[in-house]
Amino acid sequence: MKQEITLVATLPSTPRGARAARALTVAELAERRLPFEDAAQVVAELAANAVNAVTHGRVRGRDFRLALHLTQGPTLRIEVTDTRREFAPPAPCQAPDAEAESGRGLVLVAALAVRWGTDLGPAPLKTVWAEMDMASPISPDRGFRDPVDQYPVPHDA
Repeated sequence: MKQEITLVATLPSTPRGARAARALTVAELAERRLPFEDAAQVVAELAANAVNAVTHGRVRGRDFRLALHLTQGPTLRIEVTDTRREFAPPAPCQAPDAEAESGRGLVLVAALAVRWGTDLGPAPLKTVWAEMDMASPISPDRGFRDPVDQYPVPHDA
């Protein structure tokens, strides 16, 4: 099976970098006329986790890498790689307590993806990946409009 690399980008481990990862995903999939709503959500969650790992690890200046691979089927493989392998997500993913303020991101990824996991690369690399079936039936109006663009938001200075 031939693999087509759709997008590879290195982004800063900041909230702005996480937003850029989501925007790049939306643009790439929309250009290919593929539904992007669920994929954008998965990218947002994985990128946020990469940013949080760096922020909580007190490591500045480390970037994360977003890679989107589209294969026959079509299957979209989303990979987010960072340099904090000690912050690998637990598997299997369990829903947090109702009062918890965090911990729902990977539960959402597990619900939207066909499968997901973590690969440890050469130290200190960690890649969290998710695969999504892009041929799943969807309603005709779902996934081709970015709801974020409907609401004006203040931009960082």
